[in-house]
Amino acid sequence: MDDSTVQTFDVVVIGGGILGSSVAYNILAKSPSMTVCVVEPDPTYEFASALRSSGGCRVQFSRPENIQMSLYSLEFIKSFEKNMVVGDRPAPVDWVQGGYLFLVPPHSIPLIESNVEIQRSLGCNVDLLSPGELKARFPSIYVDDIGAGAHTPDDGWCDPNGLLWGFRRKATDLGAVYIKDKVASAEVTGTSAKSVRLESGHQIKGEVFVNCGGAWSGLIAEMFGMTLPIVPMRRFEHYFTCGNPIEQLPYVKDLTRLAFRSEGNGFSGGLVDGNERRGFNFDVDHDYFENVVWPAVAHRFPPLEAAKCHRTWSGLYEVNELDGNPVIGAWNSRLKNLYTVAGFSGHGMMHSPAAGRGIAELVVDGSFQTIDLTQLGYERVEANEPYREVGIL
Repeated sequence: MDDSTVQTFDVVVIGGGILGSSVAYNILAKSPSMTVCVVEPDPTYEFASALRSSGGCRVQFSRPENIQMSLYSLEFIKSFEKNMVVGDRPAPVDWVQGGYLFLVPPHSIPLIESNVEIQRSLGCNVDLLSPGELKARFPSIYVDDIGAGAHTPDDGWCDPNGLLWGFRRKATDLGAVYIKDKVASAEVTGTSAKSVRLESGHQIKGEVFVNCGGAWSGLIAEMFGMTLPIVPMRRFEHYFTCGNPIEQLPYVKDLTRLAFRSEGNGFSGGLVDGNERRGFNFDVDHDYFENVVWPAVAHRFPPLEAAKCHRTWSGLYEVNELDGNPVIGAWNSRLKNLYTVAGFSGHGMMHSPAAGRGIAELVVDGSFQTIDLTQLGYERVEANEPYREVGIL
C-alpha cells in the first residue's frame, strides 16, 4: 500500500456528532500534545440524532452517575457561549432555563419521592409538588389522575446544532483533524485495536479508538468483534401551537413517555413508542400527532384540545437494549484500547459534556478523575447485568 494512504494518530474517534466532537475537544483540552482525528461520513449531520432532538437537559434521573453527569453538563452548557469561543466567532446555544416537570400517578408517589431524595442528596434543586400545588403553579394542568410531580426549575433546553458545532469548532481549533469518510473495517491483534480501513481505501492507525457512532455504534462495534446491544429506534418530534390561551410550560414528562415543552409561541415534543420496530427508518407518520400525541397533551392540559401540528420530523434513539443507559468505558477484557461512549437512549446531547470528559480522563489519566462512571462500563453488558433507571424514561 502507498504510504500516503496511511495516517497515524494517537486517538481515532469514530463518529463526529455531538459525542464524538465532545470526546475530541475534551481529550485535546486535557492533553494538547495528543493527535486526534475524527472520522465522520456526513459533515452536514443530516441524520444526526442530536440535531433531531428537542435539546433537553435535566437532573431528573435515579442513578447517581446520570444525575452527576447532568449537573456537570448543565453548568457546562450554561457557560458554553462564553467558554467555547473560537477567535471572534461566538458559540451560541440559546440556553432556556425553562425547568422540567415529571408527573406520576398516585401509585408511583413512593417512586418519585425516592428519586427526588437521591437528586437532592447530590445537590439538585427539586420541588416535590402535590396535585394542588401543581395546579397552583401550572393553572392549565389536569391533576385528577396525578399523584405528584417533581419540578426542577434549574433545568432547561438548548439548541443541539449550536452545541454540536461549538464542540466541533473548538476541537478543530485545538488540533483535531476531521476526516470526511466512513469506517468500513477494523484490524485487531491480540488485546488491541490497530487500525481502521475507510471506505475511500485509506487506513488510519491509532493508539486509541473511540466508538462514538450513536445509532450506528452497534455496527461499528461488530467490526472490532465486539457485541454491543445498541440499535436505532425511530421516534417523532412535533412542533404544534395552541388555539387557546395557555401559560408557558416547562419540559413536561410522564411515565407514558409523553415529553413536550414550550417553544416560542408553541410547543415542541412528542410521545415515544418504545415498541417501535428497531432499524434505520426516517419515514414520517403524519398521522402520529393526531392519533397519539394530541390526545395525550389535551388530556394533561385541556387548552391543548385546540392544538394544531405544524411540522413533524423523525430521528433515531440509540437504544441500549440491555438497560437504556449508556456504555462508557474501555473493552477491558479484550481490546483495552477500544473505548465506547454510546447507547444514551435519548440522553446523549444532555450528557455529552460529561461523557466526553469521562472518556478523556480514561484515555489521558487511565481512570475516571471526577465522576466515577465505572457502573456504566461495558462489563455489565458482558455479564448481562442491567443497570437501569428507576421510574425514569
